[in-house]
Amino acid sequence: MLKPVSSTRIDAWIWAVRIVKTRTAAAEACKAGHVKLNGVAVKPSQTVSPGDRVRVWVDHRQYDVEVVETLRKRVGAPLARAAYIDHSPPPPPKEIIASIPRRDRGAGRPTKRERREIDRLMGRS
Repeated sequence: MLKPVSSTRIDAWIWAVRIVKTRTAAAEACKAGHVKLNGVAVKPSQTVSPGDRVRVWVDHRQYDVEVVETLRKRVGAPLARAAYIDHSPPPPPKEIIASIPRRDRGAGRPTKRERREIDRLMGRS
């Protein structure tokens, strides 16, 4: 088992606990502002330590976790799960996701009529 350290980079930590698939994706998420440490958007080099709250927006899902132990290296799923406490909201039911209307891929931009319908649905008269 890897020995926990007192603090580590946030991009390495969210990769090590398997929230994102690659270290590069973790760094890009930080640069894009999708990673917040204690409510503040951070750079990839920001350090994280036990007790911090980390919010990550990845793959259209919000993860809200509390750091229990800091890891620098990627570990197995059971060890990764033990490194944080998950406070994330549950994902929406599949029925709601399936009921959301979607345009066909490659259908192009909406027509003027479709834009007006979208505006009316969104309450933007």
